[in-house]
Amino acid sequence: MQEILILYYSHRGSVRAIAERIARGVESVPGMQARLRTVPRVSTICETSEACVPSNGAPYVEAIDLEECSGLALGSPARFGNMAAPMKYFWDSTIAAWQNGTLVGKPACVFTASSSQHGGNETTLLSMMLPLLHHGMLVIGLPYTEPELSTTTTGGTPYGPSHISGANGNPVLSDTESRLAFTQGQRLANLVQKLSRP
Repeated sequence: MQEILILYYSHRGSVRAIAERIARGVESVPGMQARLRTVPRVSTICETSEACVPSNGAPYVEAIDLEECSGLALGSPARFGNMAAPMKYFWDSTIAAWQNGTLVGKPACVFTASSSQHGGNETTLLSMMLPLLHHGMLVIGLPYTEPELSTTTTGGTPYGPSHISGANGNPVLSDTESRLAFTQGQRLANLVQKLSRP
């Protein structure tokens, strides 16, 4: 079994919902398995830290997860058009993986959620691509051959799946958002398999 790391940070559940749907897409491809991981919150108080094990949801990511994965799906909520601080903090700590070329040549994709249609989804997706490109990953998006991209009135971009949660932070994906996330997981898993063939 080849594993794809689905690494996300989710504040109110929307990004987690996309991550779980991408995982289903990954696991719909025979021989592929998803490994869900998250990152701890970042505190503005230096003396405060998160527990070593999250109280719920996916376990925290470790260096071994980057080494063992065959591909990566990366997700974060939009924060003023950028990835959230906990995810940025994590990537800022991956110097050893960068020096060792741990992620070089591995396929990757990105996903996000925001409270409004124009909440910075596309720039957030682009911001998450930058560290992946520096790590030498092969970043993929969603092609317009996916008909939902041309008809969606909720989330979904050519840069990757997205979700519009509304002002109340509703984590329930629309049918279109759900299909695009599932498709992205399938595309990533299929690419991993193609690249691993001799």
